[in-house]
Amino acid sequence: MTIADRLGILGGTFDPIHLGHLAIAEAAADELELERVLFVPARFPPHRSSPPRASAEDRATMVELAIAGNPRFAMSTVELESAGPSFTADTVETLSRDERAAGRRPDLWFIVSAEAFAGFLDWNDPARILGAARLVVLPREGHPPPDLAPLAAALPGLADRVSVLDGPRIRLSATEIRRRAGRGLSVRYLVPDAVAAYIAERRLYRSNDQPHEIPKEAPASSDRPAIR
Repeated sequence: MTIADRLGILGGTFDPIHLGHLAIAEAAADELELERVLFVPARFPPHRSSPPRASAEDRATMVELAIAGNPRFAMSTVELESAGPSFTADTVETLSRDERAAGRRPDLWFIVSAEAFAGFLDWNDPARILGAARLVVLPREGHPPPDLAPLAAALPGLADRVSVLDGPRIRLSATEIRRRAGRGLSVRYLVPDAVAAYIAERRLYRSNDQPHEIPKEAPASSDRPAIR
């Protein structure tokens, strides 16, 4: 066994991945001295009222293009390989097992926005999540700072598993990017150049494109919202 491996996890729909996602991951890696950050695209996000616009394969390709060249960044397909919806508790436990099987001692840090953290107690089995990983909460422009008091009251002894970082504060939304791409407008400087080129080449998010369906058997249970 090696010494503990500080591993960040950034989950989301990444529809598409944008510069805000990358800035959040880089800030967490720097401030927490993470050795790696895993980007984990979800196939069937159970929190969403509508399915992703881009296919799982396109979203994964855009993640790979976005993180290329950063040796601390990698992608995990653990949620894309799941037949059903993605729940954070399952994801962090699976990643922990995979790390141990590879001979590492994982010290997992799950990265969320203040907006997502506000609903954390409604996620599937929050105590189980905090048993497998620490939470890293970053600010989101337009949303109040995180309040740890409800968590401390509901899950005594687990609030110290949450760390709050001060930035960066980048106001970017995948929804806005999809709208621009859908109108044929440039998304350069909102996403990495390679992602912008891929969106244009594949004509992703054009208004006549249909969303990719979520299977009817997917349960309505709630879990994390995407980091948008």
